[in-house]
Amino acid sequence: MTLETDAPATPAAPPSQARIALRSVRRSLAASARAGLASAGRGGAAVGRFIEPVTGVVSPVGWLVLGASVVALGLAWAMGWIELAFVGATLLAAVLLAVPFVFGRMRYRVEIELQPRRVVAGERALGRLVVHNVADATSVPSQLELPVGRGLAEFVIPSIPAGGQHEELFAVPTQRRAVITAGPAASVRGDQLGLLRREVRWTEPVELFVHPVTARLKPSAAGLVRDLEGEITKTITDNDISFHALRAYEPGDALRNVHWRTSARTGQLMVRQYEETRRSQLLLVQATNRAHYASDDEFELAVSVLASLGVQVIRDATRLATATDRLRLNTATPTALLDDTSRIAPVESAAAPVRDVVREAAKRVPTPSVVIVVGGSLAPLAEFRAVETVFGSDTQVIVFRAELGAASRITRVGESTVVTVGTLDELSRLVRRVRP
Repeated sequence: MTLETDAPATPAAPPSQARIALRSVRRSLAASARAGLASAGRGGAAVGRFIEPVTGVVSPVGWLVLGASVVALGLAWAMGWIELAFVGATLLAAVLLAVPFVFGRMRYRVEIELQPRRVVAGERALGRLVVHNVADATSVPSQLELPVGRGLAEFVIPSIPAGGQHEELFAVPTQRRAVITAGPAASVRGDQLGLLRREVRWTEPVELFVHPVTARLKPSAAGLVRDLEGEITKTITDNDISFHALRAYEPGDALRNVHWRTSARTGQLMVRQYEETRRSQLLLVQATNRAHYASDDEFELAVSVLASLGVQVIRDATRLATATDRLRLNTATPTALLDDTSRIAPVESAAAPVRDVVREAAKRVPTPSVVIVVGGSLAPLAEFRAVETVFGSDTQVIVFRAELGAASRITRVGESTVVTVGTLDELSRLVRRVRP
């Protein structure tokens, strides 16, 4: 009988010392390369900052001319073409001749004044640019550039005596609601071909607020809030003004709510219960998804509706929170609200549903008694109805739909009131008819 036994396992070969050394060298070289690249990057950044005053004056056209000059001279040297050498030399000479135009020092004090600083869309606004020469000698003529909104105003500043000033007036386009930025004003020195250009900024930007057109609502129009203020709800609380009933004392109840007379008669501590009264808190939200609006003018109508309602609620001293998809508006004063409405812009893509917009805005305020949602004519009514699911039965949802040119009307959709606004002139009459 033959017994079979397992052969002993072959021991693993020890790792090669050469392989270990090679791996260590490779890691060391990689670390050195990374350190070298980082040092080169820092050195390049430092060199870039050092030479930026020189390279910063070369315009894109100037870099193009310099590049073309280098290429032409390189080809001329390689191929022996005298014509390319002449072209390269001419281009390089053009850049060199432009250098003296960027030299010269100006000592200005520049002021930008906008009168007025706040206008309603369509009203006229003027700007005033004042340049003071604070040097001890007469200044040389210069060019001053002033960005105004999306445009650029250019002014030729003549020689100004020491201590003198020069004034320029300009008009600001205010046809559309916007926040228009004027400035910063910068003096420009350079050649006529635009190869070299040196700018010196003298001012900070100044903002002009172009407010939306609003409808003047009568104080009685705030009835949609006042009808709810002080209204008794079905919620039972221990602190309010509307007495509901007595109940037996429980540990933790405040002693101030104990009804001592009844407690003495029954021999058991009894405390008061109250029905909670509603305290007005209005939440005003505009959905700014561009797909919900038929046109830009319809979007502007919706913003005007939002601003008109918000301004009147603030004047009536009702607590108000106002928001859009991406902007929380300041409601401290009517002017602050109108300033922020000038910044409202449509959301082009990836807009959240109306329900999510309202829910997000409601997180920052107490439970509102009235929620007003402003939207466009193309927004599905189902999106507005979904807002009802965010709040309980004690919150009234009112929807204002901007539908430019449509017949103004008030309808009921589910538990919500839907107000269709065709023109801003109809808003005051419609709001007076709204009753929660």
